[in-house]
Amino acid sequence: MALDALSLNALRAFEAAARHGSFTQAAAELHVTPGALSHQIRALEDLLGVRLFDRNARGIALTAHGKALYPGLQAGFVLIRDAVGSLSAAGGGRILVVSTPPGFTSKWLAGRLYRFAEAHPDIELRVASSVAYANFVTDAVDVAIRYISGARAGDTGIVYEKLLDDAMVPVCSPKLMARLGPPGAPDVLATAPLIHDDQLEGHPEVPNWQAWAEAAHMDVGGVRRGGLHFTSSDHALDAALEGAGVLLTHTILAYDDLLGGRLVMPFEVAVPSGRAYYFVHPKAKQAQRGVQAFRSWLFSEVARLDLGRFKPR
Repeated sequence: MALDALSLNALRAFEAAARHGSFTQAAAELHVTPGALSHQIRALEDLLGVRLFDRNARGIALTAHGKALYPGLQAGFVLIRDAVGSLSAAGGGRILVVSTPPGFTSKWLAGRLYRFAEAHPDIELRVASSVAYANFVTDAVDVAIRYISGARAGDTGIVYEKLLDDAMVPVCSPKLMARLGPPGAPDVLATAPLIHDDQLEGHPEVPNWQAWAEAAHMDVGGVRRGGLHFTSSDHALDAALEGAGVLLTHTILAYDDLLGGRLVMPFEVAVPSGRAYYFVHPKAKQAQRGVQAFRSWLFSEVARLDLGRFKPR
């Protein structure tokens, strides 16, 4: 078989699926549909003449042939990533591409980036917001901020540093709070319209309204009702700011609006989300001046926050 018959996209699909142990997660990383990724892997299997995965109702597992192929292929992609990273570092790192979740960007990061630009006018910062995790090999991303439960097993050559812990808090506008009653009144949520951030549904460890109410030792019956649903955290916060209801949200996303009095907490109860925000980058880019400058600035911005009121109880 000629090596030039191999598809780089198919090899990427196999490597990602083997690393995640999931076609769905691999497809999300590569920004393709699970069906398209499965098609690429089947084409690779047909070309090689062997099965690389066993597929069953419980998921996928590498076959003996897949286990033989994966280590060398993963090492090859690491070498490609390191070579590109070394070239970028040699070029001085004038352009820095940062991947962040959209809500984190719009509600916290964007309003502070002018300070980084003022301190480092020679670094051109490009922010790419996406709910999908950046691929440092294929997406030309230098650093990322990820909302995860911890470092991913199998991410060889990737550095994970916890930026800040996350907790979930209820918030609403002051004008809605004035209609509902005094903060802390037990019947507030029994009459309040609720707002739901449906992005949380993909993370079962993150508490929803019912889990928050149970942790707060409140009657969950009053929060099992319907309400407004949004697939974007920042849109849900915009609705809360307009007085549309009470929202259960991430502390960091609501931080500036709470500090400025545009939002209030009907209950001073924060519940751990089971996740945290991490600063993530390839080891090959660790010495790059732009990466070091952005890391230093970002952690200094977080150190300025007063998150004491949001500590889970």
